[in-house]
Order: sequence, then C-alpha cells, then structure tokens
Amino acid sequence: MYINREISWLEFNQRVLNQAHRQDLPLLERIKFLSISASNLDEFFQVRVGGLVLLWQTGKFKPDITGLSPGEQLERIRHRADAMVAEQYALLQEELMPLMQASGISPLAMEELTETQHAALEEYFLTQVAPLLTPLSMETEPAPVLPNLNLILAVELQAEDAAGSRFVSVTLPEGMPRRIHSSALDKGDYVMLEDLAASFIHLLFPGEQVLCTTPFRVTRNGDIAVAEEEGGDFAREMESVLVARQFSDCVRLELPATAPKALAKRIAAAVGAGAHATYRVPGFLRLVDFGRMAFEPGNDHLKIEAWTPNWPAAVDPSLSMFENIAQGDILIHNPFESYEPVVKLAEEAAEDPDVIAIKQVLYRTAPDSRFIAALCRAAESGKQVTVLVELKARFDERLNLAQAERLQRSGVQVVYGVKGYKTHAKILLIVRREYGMLRRYCHIGTGNYNENTARIYSDLSLLTCDENLGADASQFFNSVTGQTRLMQFRRIYPSPAMMKARLLDLIAAETRRAAEGHRAEIRAKMNSLNDVEMMDALEAAAEAGVRIRLNIRGICCWAPTSEKARACTRIVSIVDRYLEHARLFSFHNGGNPLVYMASADWMRRNLERRVELLVPIEEPELAARVTDILDACFRDNTQAAEMNPDGSYSPSTNKKKPFAMQAAMQRAARRRTRSREHANLRVLQPHRPRASK
Repeated sequence: MYINREISWLEFNQRVLNQAHRQDLPLLERIKFLSISASNLDEFFQVRVGGLVLLWQTGKFKPDITGLSPGEQLERIRHRADAMVAEQYALLQEELMPLMQASGISPLAMEELTETQHAALEEYFLTQVAPLLTPLSMETEPAPVLPNLNLILAVELQAEDAAGSRFVSVTLPEGMPRRIHSSALDKGDYVMLEDLAASFIHLLFPGEQVLCTTPFRVTRNGDIAVAEEEGGDFAREMESVLVARQFSDCVRLELPATAPKALAKRIAAAVGAGAHATYRVPGFLRLVDFGRMAFEPGNDHLKIEAWTPNWPAAVDPSLSMFENIAQGDILIHNPFESYEPVVKLAEEAAEDPDVIAIKQVLYRTAPDSRFIAALCRAAESGKQVTVLVELKARFDERLNLAQAERLQRSGVQVVYGVKGYKTHAKILLIVRREYGMLRRYCHIGTGNYNENTARIYSDLSLLTCDENLGADASQFFNSVTGQTRLMQFRRIYPSPAMMKARLLDLIAAETRRAAEGHRAEIRAKMNSLNDVEMMDALEAAAEAGVRIRLNIRGICCWAPTSEKARACTRIVSIVDRYLEHARLFSFHNGGNPLVYMASADWMRRNLERRVELLVPIEEPELAARVTDILDACFRDNTQAAEMNPDGSYSPSTNKKKPFAMQAAMQRAARRRTRSREHANLRVLQPHRPRASK
C-alpha cells in the first residue's frame, strides 16, 4: 500500500510534537520540541505546499502514487495542518505557558508593567528599536512585497481630518531578540518584541491615531528551481533564484485569532492570501523563537542533562590523524562520539607539508566553518585544493555562494556541482606523499561537513586509507569535476548510476533465499522511503518471507499490503534528543552479512536525481558496530513509534525493560572510551617486581 508523501511527513511532525506533550521531560525540552515542530511546518509550507500550489496553478493535475491530484493533496494538508496547529497552541496555552509562568520564564504583558517600567521601555523603543523600523504604506498599487517568515506589525491609522483609515506594515527587525530584557525589569523578566512595538508604534505617526494593530507573518513559496542553462553562470543564476523567492506567492498567512476582522481582510488582500491559506492562531506567532530558550545559559533545572561527546576510542590524541588512520579504519558515531577528529584531519592536511592535494564536497557548512578555513589555508600554502560546492542546498544557497567566493579568493578550484543533479555525497580525499609514494586518506560520511550540526545530528563517519576506497574516491572526484559517467568503481556504489541497482539486487537476493526456504533478513535505517521500485521490491520480499526491519525517521510511503507481508515487516520511527540522520543498511546474505552506510535515503530524488554514495563497511569490528546500531533501533521501546497497517503510528507496544536507543549509544561510546583509557593506564604503569617469598 502506498501512502501520500505529504501526509506521511505531517505524521512525522506529529511525532515531533508528541515529544512536547511528554510530562516526564523538563519544561525547556518540551518547548524545544514544540518549536522544532513549528520550524518544520515553516519549511514544509515553503517547499512542499509551495510546490503543490505551483502545480495546481499551472493546471498540472497528474496524481501522485496514491491517486491524489495536487488540489486534493492541498485539501488534505489543510485539514491535517489545521488540526496540528490547533494542537500546538492548545498545548502552549493550556499547559506550557502556565508552567513557564510558575517557573518565572513567561513573557510579561505590557499591561503588567509599572509606570516606571513602561517609561523605561518607551525610551528603549525610541533608542534601540524605532531607528530600525521602516513603515510601508500598503495602500499603493501594487502593495509592497513583505519579507518571508518575518514578524510584521500591521497598523491601522486615521488622521484627525481624514474620513477613512489607512493600513501600514512595519517589519520588525530580524537582528533584535524576540524576547526583550531590560534593566527596568526584574532579572529574567522580558516582554515580547511585537508587544513592545505595538505599545509605542504611535510614536512613529505624529498627527495620526492608531486604531488597531496586529502582528502577522507571511510564508512564501520556496520551491523555485535554478535554470541550469548550458554555458550559463550558475552562481548568478542561483542569485536570481534567491531574489525570486523574495517575490514568490504567499502560501500561508498567519494571524492571531484576536486580529480585527477588517484589518485581517486588508492584510490578506495585500499579501494575496485566500481563506485556504490563512491560519488564525490563538497565541504568539513564530513559535520557533521560544525554542532558543533551551540553548541559552541558565535555567539548567528546566533542561535535560547534557551528554558530553566521548573522544573516539580508536583515535589516539597523541598521534596525528594520518598516523591514526594508518593503523586501521576508524568509525565515528557523532554526537555520541566527538566529531573533532574529522575536523582535525582537515586542519592537519592544510598544515602538513607532505599533503599535496585535497578534494572535498561541501553541501551544508557552518557559517564560521573550520573546514572552509582549513581549505583556504591549504590553497594559500600552495596545495592543490578542489572543492565541489553544492549551490542547490535549499535555504543554504546564500551561505554556500559566500563560502565559494571565499574559497576562490584563496586560490581553491571551486566546482558548482553536477549539471542536472544535486551533489549530496559527503566525501573528503587527501593525497599525501609518504616514503616516495602517494597515499590516499578518505573521510566518507552520512552527514554534512558542519561541526555545529554534528553536535545534534546522529551520523557516522568512516576514516580510511584503504587502497580500493581511495581509488574509488579519486574516480568519484574525477567523474564529478570532469562531468563523466559515474562508473568503474571497486567498492563504492554512487547514484544515480549504480546505487539503486545495487540495492535492488541485494533485496532480490534476500527474496530468492526466502523463497528457497532459507533465512533472509533486511534491516535498514534511513530518513525517508518513497521510491516506488524500492517499495515494490520490499513488498515482494516481505511476501516471500524476508524478515524486514525498517527504522525510518520521517516520510514512509509504504505499508505492507498482505497479511503475510505485514507479519514479516516492522517499521519504526525514533524521535529523541538528537536528530537521527545516518543511513545504514544490512542484508543477511546467507549468514555473511553485507553492511553499508550511505548519504542517500530510499527516495527517487536521492537514487535517480542526486549524486550520492553507498559504501560497504567490511572491517568486521566496524560492521559489528553498525549492526549494534541497527539492533538498538528495533529494541527501542521508549522513543520508538510503530507504524500501523493504515500508515499511522502508535507508541511501541514492547513492554520489556525500558530501552532507549540514543541513551544506549551514549553508554556504548562511553564504555569504548573508558576501555581505551584503562588500557593506556595499564601500559603506563611502572613495572613492579614481585615480592620474594
């Protein structure tokens, strides 16, 4: 049975929201999950709803795999999103806000302030806020285009001698904190920026009366693709896409439920939002801002206990990364283990006089990326540095353009991806001269080269100097920079050329074994599943008796159809403190398991329209670690939700001793580190002769 992709995604976001309902979690952790669910909806409306609106507007009514037209999907999305937004605000108003108030972290209403505090905040507004505001008359034709996702204050004004009123918008500055603290308030107290602005906005309009105000927020279509013209300037074309997004259609208008009807009507008309795109909410807009409280200093009693990343046991900090990797392949599971060795490898490569060349793919980087800094230093020191910067990384395009320009100024050879495809592979190749020969060191990962997200995303990194993988890495870079076909690899299976075929072959092999009466099993961990061929292959495998275990965090468009297939299949989703991001696969293979890690989900876009990598984990100890991760996915009975036959999800029904996958991974990483530390201590102990009898 196929499940609609958009509804499946909304059900994933429901699982995120469910974490905010958990009364066993500290308050700020619950607020964090509420804000994540709101942030997820922002991107969903920009990309998925935006894309469907474009199809609907252009009259493209081709149904999806479930038979739903774009219009029918939009109708279902509206119904489901309405219920989700109502649940978000009911939770906020009825449960979280009272707890915030009891904990002393709720916002103050302007009406609660004393005259002295009110006067102090008026001065703050005049000196710190008002100079940043730009009122725009919305009475012009056409009305000004308002920014995407910003908080905007709508103001209805009337002059003393005017018969009617006029409508002005004031965009609140993004550079200011949403929660305004002041020395005039008690420690920890704050007011909301929009409340502050609404109270003193009349100071910007002398001679006019403010009849009413309301904050609002516009979400614009972000599903605008770059036109990859032959011989065109790709960077300039991407800049045009960024400009186009600023002027794209409104796909969602958010207003407080208390917004006056007449003003709300004028806002909707000005931004081009119909009733189907208007959401009235009973509370503060842009809930994502509240989640920042969970990451700010203080209020530790309202947060979950922090987990410190463990130093990877396989990495000796007294040795260089090249010396460490030369001793054998290294597998790092961040953030349970520190991502620092990966960054350290890049930084050592930049400084090492024996390193001749560095090649790397960058998809999403940190704004202050240490990888970018290392690559720049390497190029400036005369090393050959080639970097593929993927400009089509949605919503990171502007940062990637800036990073590419910085790299080019340092002398790095920058390549802007592969025409017609998005390059999503995560790979770093370092060529080093050793003993008169050239040796290749590689990092291949499931996550981006981003030291910030490596602290909150769960991913795997493989560090190796294996000759075959090194040769494949060279072949990969030669193919993507030289625009040749991705073929003739020894161990790696890239998409779009080889990965899907390999995965289908592996599934087919398990299906044949099951049909012959042998044990057959597939275990997979990924973010999303929606490729029809992959789903049909899984259906056939389950029907043949293959034991299938899938851990799919987000979208899953397949539910087994027959009773036999359902009996052989278990699909779970885990939402916990870290975002599960690694893609891992294991095939029983007649008792000699084949284990892989990948940058790709089992989605058509990843397997057919992106450049991705599927890499075997062949070293037995490392393969066993990947197997342990997969085992933990299906043992989890505290954070796991199980898919029901209709595609909905329910909490795990496994009532055995409580087991949480991520807590188990943290404990395992700690045990490995301590075991290494104890081994080192034993080596360092001085020899003590036995006492004579």
